[in-house]
Amino acid sequence: MENSKESFKLSKVSNETLWLEIRKIMIVIIGAALNAVSLNLFLIPANVFASGFTGLAQLISNILADFTPFFISTGILLLLLNIPAIILGWLRVGKMFTIYSLVSVAFTTIFLSIIPVVEVSPDILLNAVFGGVIAGTGVGFTLKWGASTGGMDIIAMILSRLNDKPVGIYFFTMNAGIILAASMIFGWEEGLYTLVTLYVSTRMIDAIHTRHEKLTAMIVTKKTSEVKQAIHDKLVRGITIVPARGAFTDEHKEMLIIVITRYELFELERIIHKVDPHAFTNVLQTAGVFGFFRKEE
Repeated sequence: MENSKESFKLSKVSNETLWLEIRKIMIVIIGAALNAVSLNLFLIPANVFASGFTGLAQLISNILADFTPFFISTGILLLLLNIPAIILGWLRVGKMFTIYSLVSVAFTTIFLSIIPVVEVSPDILLNAVFGGVIAGTGVGFTLKWGASTGGMDIIAMILSRLNDKPVGIYFFTMNAGIILAASMIFGWEEGLYTLVTLYVSTRMIDAIHTRHEKLTAMIVTKKTSEVKQAIHDKLVRGITIVPARGAFTDEHKEMLIIVITRYELFELERIIHKVDPHAFTNVLQTAGVFGFFRKEE
């Protein structure tokens, strides 16, 4: 009887994990579709550039089309640029993280080849704003579900570990390079509208998820041991436990304080919801961490 109950629990956990992975892949595919819609219906027709590897692929595609007899689509270039990043990610970041990145890049390339390049509006400002909103929405939901769009995410994480500098510096450097190159080659107007797109997409990502590299979670719970063990089973992070007491109920509880990377937020939320749905969790931006912080994912 006990064995059958244990088997049922294991089967239930296995099914829940499988369904979670399926939903995560579906979100990644939807994010890829939104990214492709943003490019083919708004940014590419207006000659406005996206951020990261997508913007770099756009820039190279436009340079080839305007200054050489060759033409390579943005989707193909995006896939080619991501191949070395995905290999590095597999070796240095983590296998599941890299697999989700590969799925995102592959489906973005597929959708870019399926969706026709159509000028929805002749107004370059409308294209820049709506392109940024749609792209930011796709990236935001992808990150919120603990996945990645690949490309610069992977490179920035690896460089951050090597040089101990914030991930944001590398995003800023690449995007600044894209804006400068677009301005010098295609005119300052395109560069300025690209800046509008980057600002809008970043705001959307912040609204849906977060671009902060490190976050601090403060978890108030009555199931301290269970929550602590569940976090340690999934995340390699230190936890500080502080006594706490409810002001209204006067109940004695404990508060777990943990610093995580933004990529671990989805997993932490899932753990807390599963172990103690009634726990109160406050997630804050972390400006800096001093002392030991494990960098391996």
